[in-house]
Amino acid sequence: MTTQPIRYSESKLPTRFGEFAIVTYRQQPSHPVGDADDKPYPQEHCALILGGNLSEPVLARVHSECLTGEAFHSLRCDCRHQLDLALERISENDSGVLVYLRQEGRGIGLGNKVKAYALQDEGADTVDANTRLGLPADARDYKVAASILGDLGVRSVRLMTNNPNKVEALEAHGIVVTQRVGHEAAPNAHNSGYLRTKQQRMGHQLTLPKSDK
Repeated sequence: MTTQPIRYSESKLPTRFGEFAIVTYRQQPSHPVGDADDKPYPQEHCALILGGNLSEPVLARVHSECLTGEAFHSLRCDCRHQLDLALERISENDSGVLVYLRQEGRGIGLGNKVKAYALQDEGADTVDANTRLGLPADARDYKVAASILGDLGVRSVRLMTNNPNKVEALEAHGIVVTQRVGHEAAPNAHNSGYLRTKQQRMGHQLTLPKSDK
């Protein structure tokens, strides 16, 4: 259980896609961890905002952290491509918001994600790997994203996603999604099975080559 995210700090952030405003949010765990005197470290999320006037519906992306893909350029997923594409599209639109959630590995954490990688190397797909670890296929919490969007004054979005569950989750928490904007990356030799599992087992709306196995 976690508390509502609280706005913590903000500044300018120049990037190769333009100069964004960055706003950070801290989310404190609801229950103490370890000894009663321990103060659990807060989880930190952020939002990147472009454009002083965010006319609604706002072009938006809700993106979950992927250290392996975004920092280490892993080819096992499409996360880095999706992050860069979102910032590029927001830049081209001269306006938009990217909410970046610290929910590594669909919410299971880096250590468990690497354990799941090992099971995938043995033949399991991403869903079965998580299940074999006793974990949900997707543990992300989009209520956090809805809270951050609400704090920024955003009530309706054109959402860059392939995941219909993300659309439903945001709408369940008060954010109107007026349009789902497809957000696809071309498959490579290392992530084609990952993308196929997203499409066939998790309902992501992807157009993959028929010859891709």
